[in-house]
Amino acid sequence: MTLMERALEFEGRKQSFQTTSDRIEASREVKALILDLNQIYKENKDAEIMDIMKRLTVIKQKIEKRLKGRKLDI
Repeated sequence: MTLMERALEFEGRKQSFQTTSDRIEASREVKALILDLNQIYKENKDAEIMDIMKRLTVIKQKIEKRLKGRKLDI
């Protein structure tokens, strides 16, 4: 499976990470995918790769927002 296929598969995967460890694992996986895609993008400057990286970054931000939790107002 190529890197692009792995990225598209992750993007299409159901995004309901029930446990904290699932969210941590998903965050690490998507971070690795983004960094690997970035290395390819530096060589090719392909707009499609940039679009995939942007979509994965949005997913990563949502996961990390969920990991950090809500602020408690006291």
